Amino acid sequence: MAIFTRLLATLAVLVGIMACDRGDVEKRASELHYSIFTFDTHSDTPMVMGRFDIGVRNERGQGTQDLPRMVEGGLSASSFAVYLGQGPRTLDGYAAAKDRAIRTLDSLDEMFEKYADLCEQAFTAADLRRISKTNKVGIFVTLENAYPIGTDLDVIDEFYARGIRMIGLVHGRNNDLCDSATDSAVRGGTDNGLTEFGIAAVKRMNDLGIVIDLSHASDKTFFDVLEHSTAPIMASHSSARAICDTPRNLSDEQLLALKKNGGVIQICILSDYIKQREMVPEQAALMEDLNGRIEAFGGWEALREKPGGDELLNEYRALRRRFGGPTATVKDAVDHIDHVVKLIGIDHVGIGTDFDGGGGLVDCMDVTELPNITLELMRRGYTKREIKKIWGENALRVIERAQKNKVKTA
Repeated sequence: MAIFTRLLATLAVLVGIMACDRGDVEKRASELHYSIFTFDTHSDTPMVMGRFDIGVRNERGQGTQDLPRMVEGGLSASSFAVYLGQGPRTLDGYAAAKDRAIRTLDSLDEMFEKYADLCEQAFTAADLRRISKTNKVGIFVTLENAYPIGTDLDVIDEFYARGIRMIGLVHGRNNDLCDSATDSAVRGGTDNGLTEFGIAAVKRMNDLGIVIDLSHASDKTFFDVLEHSTAPIMASHSSARAICDTPRNLSDEQLLALKKNGGVIQICILSDYIKQREMVPEQAALMEDLNGRIEAFGGWEALREKPGGDELLNEYRALRRRFGGPTATVKDAVDHIDHVVKLIGIDHVGIGTDFDGGGGLVDCMDVTELPNITLELMRRGYTKREIKKIWGENALRVIERAQKNKVKTA
């Protein structure tokens, strides 16, 4: 009986120690998260800003972030993407897309003016660092899908003048610069990669110091851009194909080439790119049909621009309610970080949430839960220096290199 009593006492002590250790890790992770520079390199928040006031704290469901919640979640800076769904490759199509992009940029200018005490636009890596030392959130404005550029290089200069400092070359379908990872022709086996105009566009972006973003690009586009770019590239919201086999993620071959280029992959926490969902046949068929109709309509951005878009949006929301939301967790997402670090090193990985564009995990559904990622990194033994690299230093290095490239070629 005495032995049994001692065993119980020992067990109680061990349980107490483990609980203290857990509490200590959580405390240290929280302190670290709120003390370092944290940079989310891709969000689609401009696409949904009209639904709620971004300058006040909204409840979950009113977007996945707003300026007060970004501060609450310890986020120093975010890339706000001006997203354009792929439409007709015609002069009228380019003009309409450019007009939509300009209107989004105008709305961002209004945000910067109205909430000057909460946020500030960052044009350089130095701006991002400086703003992080204030009580404001740094906003790095990007273009997702070069569709509005059409076939006119001068439009790149116009967007640069409006403050855009990173351009995602393509989205869900091929455009005049390059092929997309998810275009039906590419999925069918025809991948033409970067066009001649695309090569010229890459050079113009290099000359201006614009970061080239290869998320959504086809495999051949990826390698073609690395061949022609004189600056490191960024995949602002992609994950590892070896962990989750989807064409939206980067293969190990691409990751090794990315290391040689000096670029960075920013892990996208959109659940379906983190962990393959087991879809029942009915769900897969319905989603494929709906995605096809959304692309034909003009893409996700067009759903909020054109009459009839609300009907497709409601259909999508009904499918999500019927079959469930995210299934992947923060642990699953950090598995992708682990894979990249083991394959190409700590200097080439970061985080691009895709918040307000589908991004979200079971335990990281909005910006206030970002500290959960830092906690998991610390639990896995990542050091403060390594976590700082993942949370922003690597991305800043790529931006700095791209912008120094402008000086050298001016």
